Amino acid sequence: MRKSCTKREGSCSGGPSRGTCPLSQVKAGTSVRIKQLLASPDLCQRLRELGFREESQVRLLLQNRSVVCQVCNVRLGLSARLADSIWVEPLGARDAA
Repeated sequence: MRKSCTKREGSCSGGPSRGTCPLSQVKAGTSVRIKQLLASPDLCQRLRELGFREESQVRLLLQNRSVVCQVCNVRLGLSARLADSIWVEPLGARDAA
């Protein structure tokens, strides 16, 4: 069972590694770096094909029942359940540039 993430101004704690949390728990407007994909191998492959690769930068644009983010200059919508399988770390202002 995964540890829960505590939302604090877009930062993450807990998770597979320190400072990470699911994409679904990140505050809208936050830029993050993908650290780990926790899904079936087929789903991980499809996410990578869409640009959700480890160490890629993503900007969360909208969070509602679904998650809309920008990756590789493309806006994509994901279900909250799928976004739960994408573990990320927030980028500092310097890293997001």
